[in-house]
Amino acid sequence: MRCPKCHNQDTKVVDSRDTNDNKETRRRRECEKCTHRFTTFERVETSNFIVIKKNGTREAYDREKVERGIWKACEKRPVTQEQVKHLIDVLEEQWSSLSKEVSSNQIGEDVMDSLKNLDEVAYIRFASVYRQFKDVESFKKELSKLLER
Repeated sequence: MRCPKCHNQDTKVVDSRDTNDNKETRRRRECEKCTHRFTTFERVETSNFIVIKKNGTREAYDREKVERGIWKACEKRPVTQEQVKHLIDVLEEQWSSLSKEVSSNQIGEDVMDSLKNLDEVAYIRFASVYRQFKDVESFKKELSKLLER
Protein backbone atom coordinates (compact mmCIF):
# COMPACT_ATOMS: atom_id res chain seq x y z
CA MET A 1 0.00 0.00 0.00
CA ARG A 2 1.40 3.39 -0.99
CA CYS A 3 1.75 6.12 1.64
CA PRO A 4 -0.58 9.04 0.83
CA LYS A 5 1.95 11.53 2.25
CA CYS A 6 5.33 10.55 0.78
CA HIS A 7 4.20 7.89 -1.77
CA ASN A 8 6.59 5.30 -0.39
CA GLN A 9 5.57 1.72 -1.24
CA ASP A 10 6.68 0.22 2.06
CA THR A 11 3.99 0.40 4.73
CA LYS A 12 3.13 -1.90 7.57
CA VAL A 13 -0.20 -2.82 9.14
CA VAL A 14 -0.40 -1.59 12.73
CA ASP A 15 -3.96 -2.67 13.52
CA SER A 16 -6.63 -4.64 11.67
CA ARG A 17 -10.29 -5.29 12.45
CA ASP A 18 -13.52 -6.17 10.70
CA THR A 19 -16.26 -3.57 10.41
CA ASN A 20 -19.65 -4.10 12.10
CA ASP A 21 -21.20 -5.76 9.06
CA ASN A 22 -18.12 -8.01 8.50
CA LYS A 23 -17.98 -6.96 4.85
CA GLU A 24 -14.89 -4.77 5.19
CA THR A 25 -11.60 -4.90 7.01
CA ARG A 26 -10.30 -1.67 8.51
CA ARG A 27 -6.53 -1.45 8.66
CA ARG A 28 -4.35 1.16 10.34
CA ARG A 29 -1.10 1.45 8.43
CA GLU A 30 2.19 3.21 9.02
CA CYS A 31 4.70 4.32 6.42
CA GLU A 32 8.13 2.86 7.11
CA LYS A 33 9.84 5.91 5.61
CA CYS A 34 8.01 8.96 7.06
CA THR A 35 6.02 7.19 9.87
CA HIS A 36 2.76 8.76 8.65
CA ARG A 37 -0.29 6.74 9.82
CA PHE A 38 -3.40 6.26 7.71
CA THR A 39 -6.46 4.03 7.47
CA THR A 40 -7.53 1.78 4.61
CA PHE A 41 -10.66 -0.27 4.11
CA GLU A 42 -10.63 -3.54 2.20
CA ARG A 43 -13.68 -5.34 0.89
CA VAL A 44 -14.18 -8.37 -1.29
CA GLU A 45 -14.93 -7.34 -4.83
CA THR A 46 -18.31 -8.75 -5.80
CA SER A 47 -19.00 -6.30 -8.57
CA ASN A 48 -17.06 -7.78 -11.46
CA PHE A 49 -19.87 -7.89 -13.99
CA ILE A 50 -20.67 -6.17 -17.27
CA VAL A 51 -23.46 -3.63 -17.74
CA ILE A 52 -25.46 -3.83 -20.95
CA LYS A 53 -26.40 -0.25 -21.84
CA LYS A 54 -29.70 0.75 -23.50
CA ASN A 55 -27.95 1.11 -26.88
CA GLY A 56 -26.55 -2.43 -26.62
CA THR A 57 -22.97 -1.52 -25.79
CA ARG A 58 -21.27 -3.19 -22.85
CA GLU A 59 -19.05 -1.68 -20.18
CA ALA A 60 -17.57 -2.77 -16.87
CA TYR A 61 -19.73 -2.02 -13.83
CA ASP A 62 -18.62 1.14 -12.03
CA ARG A 63 -19.69 1.43 -8.38
CA GLU A 64 -18.70 5.11 -8.23
CA LYS A 65 -21.03 5.92 -11.14
CA VAL A 66 -24.01 4.36 -9.34
CA GLU A 67 -23.01 6.05 -6.08
CA ARG A 68 -22.78 9.49 -7.76
CA GLY A 69 -26.29 9.08 -9.16
CA ILE A 70 -27.67 8.09 -5.78
CA TRP A 71 -25.94 11.01 -4.03
CA LYS A 72 -27.35 13.48 -6.57
CA ALA A 73 -30.82 12.20 -5.73
CA CYS A 74 -30.12 12.30 -1.98
CA GLU A 75 -28.63 15.80 -1.96
CA LYS A 76 -29.79 17.79 1.08
CA ARG A 77 -31.79 14.81 2.34
CA PRO A 78 -31.37 13.09 5.73
CA VAL A 79 -29.54 10.11 4.22
CA THR A 80 -26.27 8.90 5.69
CA GLN A 81 -23.21 7.64 3.92
CA GLU A 82 -23.66 4.31 5.72
CA GLN A 83 -27.20 3.96 4.33
CA VAL A 84 -26.02 4.60 0.76
CA LYS A 85 -23.09 2.20 1.17
CA HIS A 86 -25.40 -0.50 2.52
CA LEU A 87 -27.91 0.08 -0.29
CA ILE A 88 -25.21 -0.33 -2.95
CA ASP A 89 -23.67 -3.37 -1.21
CA VAL A 90 -27.04 -5.14 -1.16
CA LEU A 91 -27.74 -4.28 -4.80
CA GLU A 92 -24.28 -5.39 -5.94
CA GLU A 93 -24.76 -8.77 -4.26
CA GLN A 94 -28.11 -9.10 -6.00
CA TRP A 95 -26.71 -8.15 -9.43
CA SER A 96 -23.64 -10.38 -9.06
CA SER A 97 -25.86 -13.37 -8.34
CA LEU A 98 -27.98 -12.75 -11.47
CA SER A 99 -25.30 -13.27 -14.09
CA LYS A 100 -22.06 -11.89 -15.49
CA GLU A 101 -24.06 -9.32 -17.48
CA VAL A 102 -26.75 -7.03 -16.06
CA SER A 103 -28.80 -4.53 -18.02
CA SER A 104 -28.62 -0.85 -17.14
CA ASN A 105 -32.42 -0.98 -17.03
CA GLN A 106 -32.28 -3.58 -14.24
CA ILE A 107 -29.77 -1.46 -12.33
CA GLY A 108 -31.87 1.69 -12.66
CA GLU A 109 -35.10 -0.02 -11.59
CA ASP A 110 -33.42 -1.69 -8.61
CA VAL A 111 -31.85 1.60 -7.47
CA MET A 112 -35.26 3.30 -7.73
CA ASP A 113 -36.96 0.55 -5.70
CA SER A 114 -34.29 0.80 -3.02
CA LEU A 115 -34.52 4.59 -2.89
CA LYS A 116 -38.29 4.37 -2.57
CA ASN A 117 -37.80 2.57 0.75
CA LEU A 118 -34.95 4.83 1.86
CA ASP A 119 -36.21 8.34 1.01
CA GLU A 120 -39.24 9.19 -1.13
CA VAL A 121 -37.89 12.56 -2.27
CA ALA A 122 -34.63 10.95 -3.39
CA TYR A 123 -36.69 8.32 -5.20
CA ILE A 124 -38.65 10.97 -7.13
CA ARG A 125 -35.46 12.86 -7.98
CA PHE A 126 -33.76 9.70 -9.25
CA ALA A 127 -36.87 8.64 -11.18
CA SER A 128 -37.19 12.05 -12.84
CA VAL A 129 -33.69 11.72 -14.30
CA TYR A 130 -33.77 7.97 -14.94
CA ARG A 131 -37.22 7.95 -16.57
CA GLN A 132 -36.53 11.27 -18.31
CA PHE A 133 -39.86 12.88 -17.49
CA LYS A 134 -40.86 14.94 -20.50
CA ASP A 135 -43.68 16.87 -18.86
CA VAL A 136 -45.58 17.46 -15.65
CA GLU A 137 -48.07 14.67 -16.41
CA SER A 138 -45.39 11.96 -16.37
CA PHE A 139 -44.13 13.41 -13.10
CA LYS A 140 -47.65 13.32 -11.65
CA LYS A 141 -48.06 9.66 -12.68
CA GLU A 142 -44.91 8.70 -10.80
CA LEU A 143 -46.03 10.67 -7.75
CA SER A 144 -49.43 8.99 -7.78
CA LYS A 145 -47.75 5.56 -7.82
CA LEU A 146 -45.80 6.60 -4.75
CA LEU A 147 -48.92 7.86 -2.96
CA GLU A 148 -50.81 4.59 -3.68
CA ARG A 149 -48.49 2.47 -1.58
